[in-house]
Order: sequence, then structure tokens, then C-alpha cells
Amino acid sequence: MFDWLKSLSGLEIAYFIIACIGTVALLIQIIMMLIGAGGEADADFDTDTDGDGSLDTHTDTGVSLFTVKGLTAFFAIGGWTGMLMLSYNVGVAITVPVSVVAGLAAYFIVWALIRLVLKLQEDGTLNYASAIGQTATVYVSIPASRTGRGKITLVLQGRYTELDAVTDEKERIPVDCAVEITEQAGDAFVVRKKA
Repeated sequence: MFDWLKSLSGLEIAYFIIACIGTVALLIQIIMMLIGAGGEADADFDTDTDGDGSLDTHTDTGVSLFTVKGLTAFFAIGGWTGMLMLSYNVGVAITVPVSVVAGLAAYFIVWALIRLVLKLQEDGTLNYASAIGQTATVYVSIPASRTGRGKITLVLQGRYTELDAVTDEKERIPVDCAVEITEQAGDAFVVRKKA
């Protein structure tokens, strides 16, 4: 192996080192993704704290053009392309631009794939506003004229959901009664008996 390394030119050694470092880094990233240790290191995380002490977090689904995965793909593919071309005695004037173009192509393919994967992700946060107009079932009876709270159940965005409910009706709404959600009032929902 050392004889083979001694036979390489300075540019071939440079391409070989770049390709090896890029490939090892790419393999480490792939292994970490497969075992779940690395997660998505290229995502941005934002945290907002409201005056009432509640903590809201969200993930920025935009992908930066400059990512570690993209850079490792650039160096790995660009390095091996340059090394391969030099091994077939292609001139340096052609090898360098072609290896840079091959590295950039790999870089943008990785960037596009990451964007595509992130578009497939689902937020998972319930949109409670979508409950308005839905039919629900009373789980805990609801006192009349908003004098107390009861509970309702419904399937909201594919999930079985239990919500606090109040009513403007003059009579208590009993358990197992079908109701329609008319509006949201703070952290509870206003309901009326289904006709």
C-alpha cells in the first residue's frame, strides 16, 4: 500500500486525502442517522417564552444551503471523481473543474433530498380551530348557561380527543348526548345540542 501511495503525484495524494476524509465523515453521518444518535443536525430550533410562563418551541423546516451533509458529499464525491480521472491520465486542466462540478452536483442533490424529506414530516400539533362545526359526544355532563364545565369527545385530525366544554343552553346537557361545537371560548369550547 505504501508503494502505491509513493507512486501518486501531489494532486493525486490531495484528492485521495480529501476523498477519504469526506467518505469517513459521510459514513459516520449515515451510521448516526441509522441509529438515531445524530438526528437532523442541520435544522434550526427556535424557542419563545411568553409573559405567562408558557414555553412554545418549533422547528424551522427551511434547510440552509450550507449543511454538513452537503459539504461531506461535496468532498467525498469530488475527491473520488478527481482521483478516478487522474488514474486514467486525464489532464489536470479537465480533472479539477470536473471534480468540482461532480462535488457541487452531489452537494445540491443532498440538499434537495434533505428538503424533500423535511417536506414529508408532519407537524402533529392539533389545530383546535378545526373542531368548530364538528359533532362531538358529551363525556361529562355540561352545566347550563356556562355555570360550569363538562367534557366532550370527538375524533379531531385523526385523533381521539377530549375537550372541555361549556354551553349557553338553559338546561344541562347529559352524558352521551350529541352536540355541535360552535366556538372556542378560551381553553374551552361552546357547544349546543345537535338537532
